[in-house]
Order: sequence, then structure tokens, then C-alpha cells
Amino acid sequence: MESFFRTHKYLVEHLDGVIPRQLMEQIDWSHRLIGIKGTRGVGKTTFLIQYAKEFFDIEKKDCLYINLNHFYFTIRTITSFAKEFVENGGRTLLLDQIYKYPNWSAELKECYEQFPQLKIVFAGSTVMKLDEDVELSSIVNSYNLRGFSYREFLNILLGKNFLSYSLNEIITNHKAIAESICKEIDPLELFWDYLHHGYYPFFLEKRNFSENLLKTVNMMLEVDVLCIRQIELSYLPKLRKLLYLLSLSSPGKPNISQLSIDCEISRATVTNYLEYLRSARLINMLYSEGEEFPKKPDLVYMHNTNLMFPLRLSPIEDQSLQETFFYNQIHHSDCKLKKGSKTGMFIVEKNNNKYKFKIEGQKGRGKKKSDLIYAVDRLAIGDNNVIPLWLFGFLY
Repeated sequence: MESFFRTHKYLVEHLDGVIPRQLMEQIDWSHRLIGIKGTRGVGKTTFLIQYAKEFFDIEKKDCLYINLNHFYFTIRTITSFAKEFVENGGRTLLLDQIYKYPNWSAELKECYEQFPQLKIVFAGSTVMKLDEDVELSSIVNSYNLRGFSYREFLNILLGKNFLSYSLNEIITNHKAIAESICKEIDPLELFWDYLHHGYYPFFLEKRNFSENLLKTVNMMLEVDVLCIRQIELSYLPKLRKLLYLLSLSSPGKPNISQLSIDCEISRATVTNYLEYLRSARLINMLYSEGEEFPKKPDLVYMHNTNLMFPLRLSPIEDQSLQETFFYNQIHHSDCKLKKGSKTGMFIVEKNNNKYKFKIEGQKGRGKKKSDLIYAVDRLAIGDNNVIPLWLFGFLY
């Protein structure tokens, strides 16, 4: 136990340059069992340590961070560890890499029932299916930690404190919001930088971002997808090939039959793998209204624009980047997206409201249709139903 406290203290004391995450304010910390899900590389470990640093006195030893990837937990159960922790005055356990521990869901339920004075906050992969365990899902408050929005990216680099806005606020008041932001910065100046390397927090590290991202993607496939979904290692090359082929045509309509031939797997396996890649936050799938998985998606997008560059060595069209950015930022604001009637068009549903968006590279001179909202790139401030594309990066 003391060894883990020493590690905890070291991590908290050496957490420099803390980056505020909006999720920290959105979580109901009074709940006894909290799950933080996020894709590899978005900062889940840092988030847990940041919580410990902000809310607990390190000397009281009532909060403890542990990584369940430690070999100690090959012979020690979470339940017995939690019992010892509580008996010594512990009140909050922060469990990282929860999915590395076998039978983790059963032991979380056991801890919840046996130690009413204990709070557990655990972090794991987006590939984990909490809702498959009905008993666990009924007692867990689950949250998603996402990669940086454009707003967070700007706040970090420029030392600003820009606030986020709801979709309704942006649609109804975008001109005033954009004008207030433009008084402080040029929002277009760093937009391409964000598209290239701003989504994952490790862009702040002094390492080659593209190489680091490729390493992270491979870890997502090798550990998160194969391990959690219990896929044989021999299928890894096929999964990697599928992701690569999708990246070459993204955004594009997947040809399931051709992908089946190219990857040497069945059509049903291709469909399943698409869902695995989606749950790992490597791709997004877009459907027409009234359709959803397991039907074939109308379009497949990379999950975020950062993924498009290292996976796809050929030049990327601006329209592809713009649509991928819009999908990613809107999707993260808990909206439902469906395919519109034409290329570059989305139907967005939020709080029983439905909006039709068209993504454009620059503001055209033609007459704008009143039933559409235009998200336009290379535009600082919009007007009426023409909104700057970058502003949708302020949704969270």
C-alpha cells in the first residue's frame, strides 16, 4: 500500500501545466461509482491525477491512484485491496486501465456493495461495453473524455479562457459570438494546425506527433480492440489493412464486398470490424435517416482530422477535412448526425430540433437556401444562416 502511495504522491507533485478539461465540471462527483471512458491518448490518466490534485490533500492519504496494469494485481484482487484501503481511512480509489484486470466488472459491483463509504473512479477504453452488464450499468455514472476541441486547443496555446457554447447558441447568435472571439484572436490562424495535430493532448510533448499518433493507433488496435473484443492476434493484419483502406477513401461509401475480398475476411466480419473501429474512436459511420448499425453505413469518416494525415500519405482534399472536422465536433456535443440528400450535407438532431447543414470551403456568392445552415471554412465572421466552420469547435 505504501508503495502505491509513494507513486501517487510523485504523480500528483509532478503534474505540471494542468490543462483544464470541461468534463471536470460536468461530472457529479458525489456519486460513488464513476466511469471515465476515452480513447487511447486523450488524457484519461492525467485527468484522474488532476482530479486527485485539485480535490484532495495528498498528506491525508484518503485518495489513491493505482494502475491496474501493475503486476501486483495478478495476485491481488481489487476487492481485497479496497478493503485494506478503507480500513486505513481511504475514501476514494482512482483505478486506471480497468480493463486490464480480469473480472473487473464483478469486483466493481462487489466493492460498491461492501464499502458504502468508498468512492471509485475508474478509467477505461471506449471499446468497453458497460451497458452489456445490466447490474453494473445501473450503478455507474459513465462519462466520455474526448480529445481537445478547437476551443480547448486555442485556450492551451494562447493562454485564453474562451467558453463553450451550445449548438442552439451558435445557430442563433453566431455573429456576436464570433465577433467577441475575433476581438481577441484570429480564429483562422491556428485552424489548420488543429486539423493536423490538435485533437490529442500529446501534441504538447516534444516528440514527433505523426509517429506518436501511428504508435497510438497501433496500440488501439493491438490492445483495445483485440484484447477487449477477444480477437485472435492472427487477424490483426486484416484489421490494420481495413483501417488503412478506409482512410484512403474517407469520407466515402464503403464497398463491403470489395473490402471483404481485399482483407480476406467475410462480409459479416467486415461489418463487425467497422463497429469495433468506431467504438475505438478511429472512424465515424454516417447513416441515412431511419437506418443504423448493423446496416452498411452510407459514409465512413475518420474519427478526427488528425488521423487522416499519418494514415493517408496522399494529399487530402479540403472538403474532406472540413466535413470530418464538423462531424467530429458536432458528434462530441451529443448530437445525432444523419446523411443529408447531397454531398457535404448533414442532418443534425439536438433536443428534438432538426437542422440541415451544408459544409462549404468558402463563402459563395450564390443565393443561400433558407432551409439550410451553411458551415463555411476560411470565414472569420458569418451572417444570417452562414456560420464560420471554426466556430463549431467551440461546442465543448
